[in-house]
Amino acid sequence: MQGSVGRTSPPLPPPLLLLLLLLLGLPGLLPARPPGGGGRPRYEPTWGSLDARPLPAWFDEAKFGVFIHWGVFSVPSFGSEWFWWYWQKEKREPYVKFMEANYPPGFSYEDFGPLFTAEFFDPHQWADILKASGAKYVVLTSKHHEGFTLWGSKYSWNWNAVDVGPNRDLVAELATSVRNRTDLHFGLYHSLFEWFNPLFLEDAASAFMTRKFPTSKSLPELYEIVTKYQPEIIWSDGNGNAPDTYWNSTGFLAWLYNDSPVRDTVVTNDRWGVGSICTHGGFYTCSDRYNPGHLLPHKWENCMTIDSKSWGYRRNAQLGDYLTIEDLVKQLVETVSCGGNLLMNIGPTHDGRIAVVFEERLRQMGAWLKVNGGAIYGTKPWRAQNDTFTPGVWYTCSPKEGKVNAIFLDWPNSGTLVLGEPRAKLGETQVKLVGYEEQLLKWIALGEKGIIVALPQLTPKQLPCQWGWTLQLTAIS
Repeated sequence: MQGSVGRTSPPLPPPLLLLLLLLLGLPGLLPARPPGGGGRPRYEPTWGSLDARPLPAWFDEAKFGVFIHWGVFSVPSFGSEWFWWYWQKEKREPYVKFMEANYPPGFSYEDFGPLFTAEFFDPHQWADILKASGAKYVVLTSKHHEGFTLWGSKYSWNWNAVDVGPNRDLVAELATSVRNRTDLHFGLYHSLFEWFNPLFLEDAASAFMTRKFPTSKSLPELYEIVTKYQPEIIWSDGNGNAPDTYWNSTGFLAWLYNDSPVRDTVVTNDRWGVGSICTHGGFYTCSDRYNPGHLLPHKWENCMTIDSKSWGYRRNAQLGDYLTIEDLVKQLVETVSCGGNLLMNIGPTHDGRIAVVFEERLRQMGAWLKVNGGAIYGTKPWRAQNDTFTPGVWYTCSPKEGKVNAIFLDWPNSGTLVLGEPRAKLGETQVKLVGYEEQLLKWIALGEKGIIVALPQLTPKQLPCQWGWTLQLTAIS
């Protein structure tokens, strides 16, 4: 733009040039505004400043979200969402043989694009299933490492869902339905790098001394999705072995926290370049399927998959590959007890369906949370995360109500549950089985610490739920 101005008129004096840039409102070029009403802090583009931003409270209170991995990889729906990489780069034998057996010679990954059709995609139905799951937020893959955007990005010409395949803005449709039909917070996953983008490969060949790819593709996309869809979660991924300075992650996050339309509510993760994971950003993910089993000093998230072998949909999945509802409840309870959120992943089909096995698991989780949600949503970690005497018992705390929740995953055959951690007070401590309101449960103390609780004698049909139960304890220390 400056070159064309220079050919037809004298160069602009520096103050006028700056004014022109400000009028254009280019992201990242806006000067630091003075603090707004109430002395809103400004964040500098440094990790020291950005990491000091308090995490918006809604995220910790939410506890449970649904991840959706959807893209061109949903077309072959074989092996993994890393299909392109495994087939073309690593040339793994199962992937090569799959292509040789099912597609003509010369068939390229780009040829899968028009086959990503989404004809059965009903965003209202998706939103209703998400609501029924009991989740409080959803994160959709706006773009995975293959570079295909689920919105009509002007920075991804002819490799996006508006130009190719569905000819629909899938991000906009889901965002609208989620916001109109549920109370879920809407978030977007975005891959920083792209496996085979020539500009990225060129930058990588220069040891990231050049920055053509982030300046022309990745960063403009991030600004685009934030301004267009106002997601309350930016779930970054795929650093391509490049440092955060290459991605200008701190510059983008400073704009996101200071000047973006979601500056007050947005949360971010920790995948912003080599060395940032589990160290910088909003909440930590540390690794895929991260579940440490102990309390962490920083807010974290366990992102994991219902299909134990893949994030994307797999046509060749076996029933045993899917986690059971018992597995999923266990993941949720362990994660929340240790201060984390659970982000549970599903992979829709290329034609836009949430497979029935995923829908069933989501609805089962919602049924469990309908009974036990008080021990999950808005809770805090207790002084003990799990019981020292009985395995499979995890604790959360509801400080406003003055209650401790003991969630036990196995119903004891003896009819009594021994809890080694609670310190009870005779005449004050009360124990209830959540969902069974008939009476307080009888208990006896095991000295200064620990209690034995007599559980009600119930038939399987009388149980408040099927896959894990909550004892609510008051006046416990």
